[in-house]
Amino acid sequence: MTTRREALAMMGAAAAAGGFSRAALAQDAYPNHPISMLVPFPPGGVADTVGRPVAEAMGRFLKQSIVVENKGGAGGGIGIAQVAKAKPDGYSTLMALSSIVVLPEADKVLARAPMYQLNQFKPIARFTADPTVLVVRADSPWKSFQEFIAHARQNPGQLTFGSSGNYGTMHVPMEQLKIATKTFMVHVPYTGAGPAILALLSGQVDALSTGPASVAQHIKSGKVRALAHWGEGRLAALPDVPSLTELGVPVTYSQWSGLFVPAGTPAPVVEQLRQAARETVNDPRAKQAMVSAGTSFLYQDTPEFERFVQADAKAMAEVVKAIGKVN
Repeated sequence: MTTRREALAMMGAAAAAGGFSRAALAQDAYPNHPISMLVPFPPGGVADTVGRPVAEAMGRFLKQSIVVENKGGAGGGIGIAQVAKAKPDGYSTLMALSSIVVLPEADKVLARAPMYQLNQFKPIARFTADPTVLVVRADSPWKSFQEFIAHARQNPGQLTFGSSGNYGTMHVPMEQLKIATKTFMVHVPYTGAGPAILALLSGQVDALSTGPASVAQHIKSGKVRALAHWGEGRLAALPDVPSLTELGVPVTYSQWSGLFVPAGTPAPVVEQLRQAARETVNDPRAKQAMVSAGTSFLYQDTPEFERFVQADAKAMAEVVKAIGKVN
């Protein structure tokens, strides 16, 4: 028989265990401290322009701050690789651009060890997807796409274009354009869209292709001129700018932004981030921030975004092979 003393001891142990369990659950509640959102580019680019209002809105929904951290380099590869290796606990998130699916393929073409693999990530949500826009300085001699390409053909190797890095979202569309128009322009890579745009404005490069959100203010202020875009039809934000397909150049390219976490992040945490992302695209403040930046939300929820990422990775693998090795 169990003695009274043994019974009391067992009851005390059970109570202590119950108290510990409740404390452990409270401690493990997500999120219980600030979340990091790494933007793998310097400030001023599309990922940063989208990431900051998204982080603010998601933080309000989760009742915990989301801190944006910029870490540029290698066309976004350095920051992306950092998150790939991070602890899968929901406190390390990544606001990536479409270059995330390109860089592993570029590593294959260059016969080097990949900085990361796509299967190291769990896609959460896509927020935007905009065609890139070809822009030049407003004081340049080219008033139209036709004039720009004519100059490139007549002066091979003289025109320069900036980008956020080799095989990045600003580089790939320009390589597509070069192949389609049989022109040779010199690529000048920078650490992100922000530095590349500053290079254009200061006259260090002649042109670049980037998402509307990163140059909208410069187009409005009259500092740069948009000549064409890589979409289909006209863009609501730039109704007077023709598409390349409209101009007889059969290339398209979309620079999308999306939220990722390391693979292995617990399903309940993924679900909370998914819900926060869904709430964000309906948040008035976040929507207005997108409109002010010259873009808008084009949301994909987790299952659809996962399929989209896989399909885009397959398509971009062929583009990278066509581009081949670059310096």
